[in-house]
Amino acid sequence: MPELPEVNALVEFLDDQMTGAVVAAVELASFAVLKTFDPPASALEGLEVSGVTRHGKFIDIDVSGLHVVVHLAKAGWLRWSDSLPDTRLKLGASNIAARVRLDRGDGPTVGFDVTEAGTRKGLAMYVVATPTDVPGIAALGPDPLADGFELRPLLGRRMQVKRLLRDQKIIAGVGNAYSDEILHAAKLSPFAIAEALDDDEVARLEEAVQHILREAVDEARGKPADELKDDKRTRMRVHGRAGEVCPVCGDTVLEVTYAQSALQYCPTCQTGGKPLKDRTTSKFLK
Repeated sequence: MPELPEVNALVEFLDDQMTGAVVAAVELASFAVLKTFDPPASALEGLEVSGVTRHGKFIDIDVSGLHVVVHLAKAGWLRWSDSLPDTRLKLGASNIAARVRLDRGDGPTVGFDVTEAGTRKGLAMYVVATPTDVPGIAALGPDPLADGFELRPLLGRRMQVKRLLRDQKIIAGVGNAYSDEILHAAKLSPFAIAEALDDDEVARLEEAVQHILREAVDEARGKPADELKDDKRTRMRVHGRAGEVCPVCGDTVLEVTYAQSALQYCPTCQTGGKPLKDRTTSKFLK
């Protein structure tokens, strides 16, 4: 799933490519992808893109005051093209759910496809008058990279810290991968209870949130959209690396599976050398 750093890089790329262009057409190849009906997608045609911004993991394209909002979910992606095919999309013909054609002054030749792999469909597009008309945006917690962000006031909850970091209503933009990386950097167990963290642990967690996310944003910045997912994988220290060597201490990275997902951690760095119990059949982080 794309998280804050990858979405931020996509937004910067799209803002550079799209601002000032005119929307020539919005083509839908999936009945399910568009979650709104008023205003219709056709209302965007002929309007100019004013800019592209981010809200957590949501991409927000401002089109002369209307907003195209995209959430890529678990298996979605945005694929830019400098030379779109002339043929229109056909319903259900591929993994392309929607296409936006743009005219930068030389015809509707550029634009992007929104794609989704797999059978579980979570990709979502909205056409709204204001971003907060999207329920997911209206419910977002604070952005961890925003000026004045403070983590400490958000920790007074009796919930596992891994779950807290991933909860978009508490902190916007962090998902499964970067929560693993943050907890590894902070030397904290993913099962630690947020409200029970002592001052030193809170300080380490605050530092790790800022360091890991800012480092990832800097690494992703400027990379083409089609390289961002592979680049993310290569930068992970523990996430997705079960059975490999921890780059900090040399111990073996372990895994806990749960509710259609998994987390990875280093027992030496994070749990005092003790393996965590696998909770495959539990409701952990559901």
